[in-house]
Amino acid sequence: MLTINVAVLLVAIIIWRIRRPVEPRTRADQVFGVAVILILGLLLAPTPFGHSVLGAVKQLVEGIAKASH
Repeated sequence: MLTINVAVLLVAIIIWRIRRPVEPRTRADQVFGVAVILILGLLLAPTPFGHSVLGAVKQLVEGIAKASH
């Protein structure tokens, strides 16, 4: 349960950062954003939701690969 609560907090941070006005960002700001998104991915990966997203992405990639041949 702790994983989901931290994940929800990180989603809120990501949404807050996306809604900010577009302005030049510092290198530290970019690194913080990437770190938050990576941590969110690591927290969601072992959950059932993470597995379903992974399955959907796999199907999408396989469909694109088959269509290109």
